[in-house]
Amino acid sequence: MSYVFPPAPRVSVPVTGGSALFPVRRIYCVGRNYADHAAEMGADTREPPFFFSKPADALVPGGGDIAYPPATSNLQHEVELVVALRDGGADILPERALEYVYGYAVGLDLTRRDLQQLAKDKGHPWDMGKGFDQSAPIGAIHPLAALDHPTRGSIWLKVNGQLRQHGDLEQMSWKVAEVIARLSGYVALAAGDLIFTGTPAGVSTVVRGDVLEAGIAGVGELTIRLV
Repeated sequence: MSYVFPPAPRVSVPVTGGSALFPVRRIYCVGRNYADHAAEMGADTREPPFFFSKPADALVPGGGDIAYPPATSNLQHEVELVVALRDGGADILPERALEYVYGYAVGLDLTRRDLQQLAKDKGHPWDMGKGFDQSAPIGAIHPLAALDHPTRGSIWLKVNGQLRQHGDLEQMSWKVAEVIARLSGYVALAAGDLIFTGTPAGVSTVVRGDVLEAGIAGVGELTIRLV
């Protein structure tokens, strides 16, 4: 059976230490998973983890030049630890969740904050604020053969050399195993899924020409430029 037009190429992310590519199935994101960021977004209590999605083709592997998106005057940055899954299932137990992890990467959740806020105010979905083109730059994935599960360490982002976000992975309200387990109670996870695990405080507006440098200790760094 033939297609009515050629299908889009499979989205993939480079893996460090070789020529292999990580084939991406879905992208999930955790909202307000650092208490200080939750506070700056208006929440004052530890919430159960909640999730939203981005399309796989929103990824920009390796960073580089990113087109400033249309329909916004308030584009904001969020640096995040990204979990790459090698296996999946439904109702995964927290004590077994890390067995499903292939590796980790540095990612950026770019957000059209004005569109997201408008959607919140009206009780509408966040899709146009979060899931737009090139909204998910990501660095190379480091497999577990190259690092251990990162539970602490600096997570940071600079804009034009000025530090905007700085926190520590141990400040995550819900740890990686808890996030995987909770998410698998809503959807069946599978190999190729990516989970963006939330951002520390300090999110701010960026404009065309800005250079964003992001990093996580022991995981890597990522640089983009808005054009």
